[in-house]
Parts: sequence; structure tokens; C-alpha cells
Amino acid sequence: MIAAQGGTSSVMEIQKFRVGCGMVALSLLMAACNPALSGEVKAGQWLPRITVARDQRGFVTATGKPFVPVGVNYYRPGTGWAPKIWQKFDPELTRQDFARMKELGVNCVRVFLTYPSFCTDIGELRPEGLAKFDQFLSLAEEAGIYVHPAGLDHWEGPPKWKPVSIDSEENLRALEAFWKLFAARYRGRNVIFAYDLKNEPEVGWDSPELKQKWNDWLKRKYSSVQALHYAWNQDTPRQFGSIPVPASGDRYKDPELLDYQSFREDLADEWTRRQAEAIRAADPAALITVGFIQWSVPTLLPGNIRHYSGFRPERQARYLDFLEIHFYPLARGAYEYRNEEEETANLAYLESVVREASLAGKPVVLAEFGWYGGGKPTFDGGRHPAASESQQAQYCRRVVETSAGFVVGWLNWGLYDQPEATDCSQLTGLLTAEGKVKEWGKVFQQLAAKHAGRRLTPPAIGSRPSLDWAACLTSSAAATQFREAYLKAFEADARAAK
Repeated sequence: MIAAQGGTSSVMEIQKFRVGCGMVALSLLMAACNPALSGEVKAGQWLPRITVARDQRGFVTATGKPFVPVGVNYYRPGTGWAPKIWQKFDPELTRQDFARMKELGVNCVRVFLTYPSFCTDIGELRPEGLAKFDQFLSLAEEAGIYVHPAGLDHWEGPPKWKPVSIDSEENLRALEAFWKLFAARYRGRNVIFAYDLKNEPEVGWDSPELKQKWNDWLKRKYSSVQALHYAWNQDTPRQFGSIPVPASGDRYKDPELLDYQSFREDLADEWTRRQAEAIRAADPAALITVGFIQWSVPTLLPGNIRHYSGFRPERQARYLDFLEIHFYPLARGAYEYRNEEEETANLAYLESVVREASLAGKPVVLAEFGWYGGGKPTFDGGRHPAASESQQAQYCRRVVETSAGFVVGWLNWGLYDQPEATDCSQLTGLLTAEGKVKEWGKVFQQLAAKHAGRRLTPPAIGSRPSLDWAACLTSSAAATQFREAYLKAFEADARAAK
């Protein structure tokens, strides 16, 4: 979900096992002779490994059969909010959930890893969390469902090291160490569809560490203050080392702002590159992606331009096997099912995001989507109206239909409704909190059957405006103008189809 999930929780003191980062190469060599030493359990190897198709337009099994990941993000009611997935892990309930998912046509489950359960200290994995994840994988294999782990998150609390921001070198080293150990342990487990480095990462805007790195970046790019003044068309005296982070207000194609957004993209690229290399060093066959927040494509930036994530799909694609993007209907504020016009605006916004992501030339999965239905939500102070299950099912079906071909897989936000949630997760499930199949669950089942084993191709659409990144990264007004132009083109297609 878009909303950041922070918080702390007490963690049981359990015995930890230490595996030094320098031992990874040795452990991989030993595993070649004895896979059990690295935790490479061979159960369930009948699940074929999933790879990216040669044409980069989708996924295939080892036998060449098209694979369309259709599934959910997994958490269950009764585990709190944010969900304590692993601290309250119940194998029997999870087994039952996998059976329900299989009935609904689910073939892939995205699940968050957390600091307290898997890694609180740099270079150490926690055995209790690993044991639960081993069980989770075995249950998934029994059901014939792939698992898509998303990297360490705060849902159960923070790690012992600080900070955990994208720009922190210590944090990045900690993540590299984690992935080397984790990917080595699960090397060869076909049940793992892919690793998602992190849910919705975003580069910050201003901090002492960012300011220092910003000044270092400027010095490397311009060499002299005179060259910087010329590029920015400014006469204000500047000195490398003391140049402030720019204000984040709208300044259309301002060269200083463009430089700062490019600097943030460089940080994001380095963050992704180094973690991807760590995983591939341990498991060269593993698929790797990142769960981009929807304003990684700047067609809408909430508040102002500082909310651009810095994770530009076209740049990130160099380091990833495929891309993931998330989407929630926020084109005109939170979607409230008021009329067809409002829905169309959100579907046009959706298409603009997934189409832009697809231009990077890698497969794209819509790894989070959905919206509330089947009651009245209480998030945002309860100001949003009730929505029926039928309204939810219609909107979500149209999301799949609109994005099909631009994306080659879909993961709904939640299997169940989550009454404990403080956002739309309260009512986004395929099932009610009590386990009743919702209308959206029934439609999801139909869509899963329709796309199973199919090769999805890009849809034929009419002319669309091109996204001017320089404009939208420096001006929210320019992004609004782009969405309005895109909506007109989208509506023209709809009229022509009638």
C-alpha cells in the first residue's frame, strides 16, 4: 500500500545464527556438494522455474509455457495493522488460505519480509523467521502457488541499525548482506517466483546526508562553480559543500530542480544495482524486481514534486528482470464511485502509468491494485461513502481489462478484507474478513481462468500524448495538464469503440 507502515514492536530474544558475509562464497561452494548446508530444501521441485520470455513481453515456465502471475498480497485478519504476518504466523490457517486461493485461481502470492522476524542485526538472519518462511514455502508448494517475497519492511518493527533510508550507505550495506545470505539459502527453490527488493521505495528530499551527497554529485558533474552557475543560469554565489537542497515548489523545467531529480534517480539506481548484484552473486537464476509506488511515473505527484520517488522505470530496468508498479485510483482524490466520469478518469490515469512503465522494454506486473467495496470504510476520518461489492468488482475488472497487455500479471491488494487496517485495505479483499467470497472474488476467479497460460500482447490503442518527464518532474501543474490531455485521448478511443 501507498501509506507508509511504520511502528515498533518488542521482539523475543532468541538464539541467532551468524553467517559472515565473507563466508557466502564458501557456503555456495559447499552447497554444490551438499545443498542441505545452505537450506536448499528440494521438496516441491515439481513446480517449474519461472523465467522471463525471450521477447521480454512476459514469463514462461521451464517448458516454455506462458505464465501470467495472478494473485494477491498476503496478510490475514486478526494479525493487527500493520499485519504481524510472521509474529502471528499460523501454519494451519495459512494452509487453509492457500486452499482458498487455489480455488480462486491464484498462482502467485506476494508476501512481505520484516526486520524483526528475519534480520535485526547486520549480517545475521533470524532462525525463527526462516523456519516460518520454510513452512510458508512448503505450504505454497503443496498448493501449487508461487511465492514472491518483498524485501525487509517495518510491518513488525525496525532493525537495530539506523537510519534505514535509501540514501544511507550503512543501510545499503546491511541490505546487501541480507540478500546474499537469504538468496543463498533459498537458491534453487523454484517456488520463489522473484525477489522484490522493497515495497514502494522512495528517495527522500532533504537530510544532512542527502545534502552532502548532493554537493558531491554537483562537484563531479560540473567540476567548477562557474560551470554550475552557467548551467543553472544563476548569479548567486555558490560554493561546493554548502549548496542547499532546492525548494520543492513548481518551477517548470528549472535546471536546478532537474539536476536534483536526476541526483535522486542516481541514488535510486545505485540502491537497486547493488542489491541486485548481491542476489545474483548468491543465486544467478533468481528473478529480481522492485515494487514501484505509482508516482514513480510522475503523471500525478501528491502535494508537490518532492513526492516523485526517484525510481524511474526506464533507468531501473537496466538492473531488473522485470518491473512492478502499484496503482490506486487517486486521479481526483480518493475514488468514491460517484459516476462513470470519475471512473474513466482513473482508468485513463492507470493506463498512462502502466503504458509508460511498459516503454522500458521489460515485462510489467501490476503488483498492487484494488479498491474498497462491500461496506463503508472508516479511513480518512470516515469521509468516503459506502460502496457495494458490485461496484468494487466492476472497477477492479476494468483495471485488469484496461491494463492487460501493458502489464502481464496482477496481484490484488489483500486476500481478505482487513477490519484492523487504517486505509482502503479494510475492504479490498477477494474475501470478507469472515471468509465469504465477495463479488470481486468471483470476478477475479473468472479473470484468472481467462488469462491462465495465455501470452498477453500490447493492446492496439489510438494516439496518446507523450509524457514530458522534464516538465512533470518540475511542475505538478504540468502533470495535471498531461493527465487532462491523456484523458481526452482515452475517451476518444472509448467513443470510437462504441
